[in-house]
Amino acid sequence: MQRKLFATGIGAPEGPVCLPDGSMYITEMSADTCCVTRLDPRGRRHVIRKTGGRPNGLAVDGDGNIWIAEAILRAVICIAPDGRELSRVEGDDGGRFLFPNDLAFGPDGHLYLTDTGMIAGDFISGQSFVANFMDLSWDGRVFEIDPKAGRTVRRIDSAIRFANGIAFDAAGRLYANASFTGDVYCYDIFGAGPPRREVFGNVLQPDDRPVFKGPDGMKFGADGRLYCTVYNQGNVTVLDSDGRVADRLVLDGEQPTNLAFAAEGTTLMVTEVSRGQVEAVPVHCAGLALHRPKLGLR
Repeated sequence: MQRKLFATGIGAPEGPVCLPDGSMYITEMSADTCCVTRLDPRGRRHVIRKTGGRPNGLAVDGDGNIWIAEAILRAVICIAPDGRELSRVEGDDGGRFLFPNDLAFGPDGHLYLTDTGMIAGDFISGQSFVANFMDLSWDGRVFEIDPKAGRTVRRIDSAIRFANGIAFDAAGRLYANASFTGDVYCYDIFGAGPPRREVFGNVLQPDDRPVFKGPDGMKFGADGRLYCTVYNQGNVTVLDSDGRVADRLVLDGEQPTNLAFAAEGTTLMVTEVSRGQVEAVPVHCAGLALHRPKLGLR
């Protein structure tokens, strides 16, 4: 199966969302871009909106509006396809978001957010961590947002060491990962009691390099497996339905940040920051259909 580069020359890409016409949305996190971008079916860039901060994860609702996890502005922002802002959520009753990271709509029509757990200026400089980042007091969270009401409903979890990727499986269970430990957590958020954090699996593989590596964006395939980008590990690690490592898909670049399944066919579109590119990776299944509720925002 032949791999190819879908797009190059992108400023620290993240947040891929694939569209039915073969185009896709991404975010560009680099200091000289900081924008939401549409890549047309040939991979050509069209900037939709410069956010003025650092846009990270994206989700698209059933009306085609784009939801942005804006890390520096510490907000979840909804924009129309033409770039107009429609809605903004900045926190819950306990205070402001710290570093909104990634987003996923649930089967209930609500929007779920990972918050890395620290204000950007306290742990990151440009695209690099500060020297003592592992020793800082991390309070990564998972939030539930009612997008129609424009408010945060609850904190599902907290005290995660760098909360990052987020996804739902076919049964409606929520998954989030912790970049510093490599763990992927599972939550029953629709059960009778409060959600509890359960370790589903771990995506790290041993090596001797003195670099930080950890899980980033992730999605489920139609095969029931979880496909997770692993930053500085240069692969997409695939976890089987029991949480065990089933495969590692080696990538062109070492620093993948996120992925999305193409709307048609069996291809993973992977964003990678060290080379500023989107890689198209053939796989053996389509993606699990994402939840895209119609919200009626204008």
